Amino acid sequence: METAGRGGTKSVVVPGVVAPSSVACVRSLGRRGIRTIVVSSDESTPAFASKYCDEAVHAPSPHEDLVAYKDVLCSLAKRSDVQTIIPVREPDIYVLSKYRDEFAEHVSTPWPTFETLSRTQDRVQLFEAAAAAGVAAPETTLFTATPDREREWIVKPRYTILGDEYLEEYAPERCVAPPSTQYLESNPARSTEDVRTEMEHVPLVQEYVSTTEEYGFFALYDEGEPVATFQHRQRRGYSYAGGPSAFRESVDIPALEEAGLALLDELEWHGLAMVEFLRDDETGEFKLMEVNPRFWSSLPFSVQAGADFPYYYWLLANGMRDRIDHSYQPGIGGHLLRGELLYLHSVLTDEIDLVEKPGLAEAVLDIGRSLLEQPRFDYLSRDDPQPFVRDLVNTLSSIRQ
Repeated sequence: METAGRGGTKSVVVPGVVAPSSVACVRSLGRRGIRTIVVSSDESTPAFASKYCDEAVHAPSPHEDLVAYKDVLCSLAKRSDVQTIIPVREPDIYVLSKYRDEFAEHVSTPWPTFETLSRTQDRVQLFEAAAAAGVAAPETTLFTATPDREREWIVKPRYTILGDEYLEEYAPERCVAPPSTQYLESNPARSTEDVRTEMEHVPLVQEYVSTTEEYGFFALYDEGEPVATFQHRQRRGYSYAGGPSAFRESVDIPALEEAGLALLDELEWHGLAMVEFLRDDETGEFKLMEVNPRFWSSLPFSVQAGADFPYYYWLLANGMRDRIDHSYQPGIGGHLLRGELLYLHSVLTDEIDLVEKPGLAEAVLDIGRSLLEQPRFDYLSRDDPQPFVRDLVNTLSSIRQ
């Protein structure tokens, strides 16, 4: 599918996904007259509905055929108007880094080499880097034996994406999102072999950090040097146990910045990164959870707070790093309304070990108060309403299923 768009000589390719990051990129760059090309296998992606989407291109899902998806991106990269491609999910950055040399012949490549990328997508390497950088982290090891039952543990995938670079039995076309993190206590009878079979590899077992204080440190790096940073604290996730952000507030905490920069400096990072931390209730330390080496789902809020990362990315890709002004406003909040609905759905239906469930009345009151006090929304926009409508329809359809 293709649609004609506004004129212009410079374009950017944005994968269209369910997360609000795609729409944030299209709006940020489209409002500056930069031509946007949205690529997706999903006709219902909200980014297709944006008035700032100049061209819509259908592509195979990377989870169905990663090589075919790469070929579509490469064909777009070869166009003279296309300057760069923006990674918004793990398969995007995986394929862009894996085939970086191929893309570099045609477009700017502000993303890491695969050797560097693997140090974030392979959590064994990530926590080794954290130790080398002096960044605190929960006790973590490969799940090859049942850990001490006197302590609380979670099981999480070793890899943030399953592909042939990490699992030799995978073909290059195959790319799979690993299963979600599990609370080990929810099924203590399961063997390590059961979990390994389900996750298709040897996962990690990690000390459970009991806290509601979840933070994100966000950065754009240029060959090992930070050029823009941002921080937020997550107040609510899709689930009452956490997960992607539904409501968050901007913060400016020196210790958080120190930890985030120390890790990314150790990685000699290049490109985008979100570093996720939990703040230990007892010690006050920021403990590393993971690194997302691409745009984050709460990107619209970063832009609303003044940290316009899509534009920063564009400037870096086009050799205009000196024009990046990365100031932002701390102390404000923003919502993903779909996330708030999913949070309430979680309160109504989920029973999650180790995490105390809030009462429904309390949850509704908290959401209502924050909506009135901090009326900023990821999708809802007066000048571009259709992505919000599309996302609402998608959400209601998924809840009914």
